[in-house]
Amino acid sequence: MNKFKYAPDVKVGILTTADIRIDLNGLFKDEKNGLSISGIITLSADNDEIRLTGENGKSGSYPQLHLKPAILKSSFKVFDVTIGIGFHWQKNEDQVFSGSLMVIPGTTGITLINILPVENYLVSVISSEMRATSSPEMLKAHAVISRSWLLAQIEKGSELRKSENPYQSAFVSDEEIIRWYDREDHAEFDVCADDHCQRYQGITRAFNDAASDAVNQTAGEVLIHDNVLCDARFSKCCGGITEKFENVWEPLIHPYLQRVYDNEDHLSDLSGDLTDEEDARAWIMSSPPAFCNTTDKRILSQVLNDYDQKTHDFYRWAISYSAEELSDLIKSKTGIDFGIIHDMVPVERGVSGRLKKLRITGTNKSMIIGKELEIRKALSPAHLYSSAFIVEKVRKGDDEIFNLYGAGWGHGVGLCQIGAAVMGAKGYGYKEILLHYFRGADIKRLY
Repeated sequence: MNKFKYAPDVKVGILTTADIRIDLNGLFKDEKNGLSISGIITLSADNDEIRLTGENGKSGSYPQLHLKPAILKSSFKVFDVTIGIGFHWQKNEDQVFSGSLMVIPGTTGITLINILPVENYLVSVISSEMRATSSPEMLKAHAVISRSWLLAQIEKGSELRKSENPYQSAFVSDEEIIRWYDREDHAEFDVCADDHCQRYQGITRAFNDAASDAVNQTAGEVLIHDNVLCDARFSKCCGGITEKFENVWEPLIHPYLQRVYDNEDHLSDLSGDLTDEEDARAWIMSSPPAFCNTTDKRILSQVLNDYDQKTHDFYRWAISYSAEELSDLIKSKTGIDFGIIHDMVPVERGVSGRLKKLRITGTNKSMIIGKELEIRKALSPAHLYSSAFIVEKVRKGDDEIFNLYGAGWGHGVGLCQIGAAVMGAKGYGYKEILLHYFRGADIKRLY
């Protein structure tokens, strides 16, 4: 099983755009292209090459760039990196990175890739996914998860590149759109830097020794099951019940990514069968006890970054649309003209109550859409908090109003970040946290 006897380097896709402005803090060299440069540079697409323009007058066009720091402490700042792409917290910010940078041309512009040791990458991830002021046990648990997921993705990417059959993540017909979003489209790098994979914001947020300590104290530790690296997943808030992997992504059963009631007493699960519509409705409209059912501002301020703290109603939430608003929204997000929407009917739910399939019916068209993220993308200007929701229609004068009542924040698979933060605050050790969410898994040190 162990293909990683040493900590590997990871290639992280930072952004793809027409031009990129970078401040090289220190001397960087590209020996293949005979470059030695520092200061502010601008990179832009130049046919099938990359045009480099430096503030010192140095310029040229290259088929590819790989700038390596001449000294270890050198860093580079990338201006206007978009984070939270497509989510309600999307914004641009300047970010600072360590390691080397690779730039490659493509059909949609140029892509900037940061190459650095995996353990350095992890320090940033657990500081970017949450605040580095979280409890030490929570930070250590997240370090193990993020390491496990990353190494599993590197393995998977290698296998996909060897496969003769193209990977398929969308099944589209006139009657149905079933699509999931993972990282198989990242052919030029291992993972991207945004929520599509796991948040990585360079050394911009790696400001706390606690993050470094958590990575160092768990160095090389991963989750395994049957001697195979676990594809360890996590989301902000499971809403009280975690979801199965296969209900969110590809139809693969991972025994360690199953339904877990997020409670101290695992025998007190009163949720019922959440694949059943009546049980799902009762669950979503209640507020059952769970680790992640918390309003403790101290814990939330530790685990949530500033832009995440704008979200208060993550455990149970509600949103309303008029039929006209909903129709315009779905048309703009899916590109499909359903006409005026007059019904949304659950077709299939997962074990956490999250919708796998939803039928949308309008005056022009009726279709089934899924999986959970496709549903969330269609029903919000950004992303709906989760697909664990019920729909109630009411009349308000001449208007028909669609009220959506929901549970949780994110896909709900694997570790629940807010639940794990509460566990850490209650005194649980990081291994107890991990084995609560990843049932049947083991913790092993690879290197």
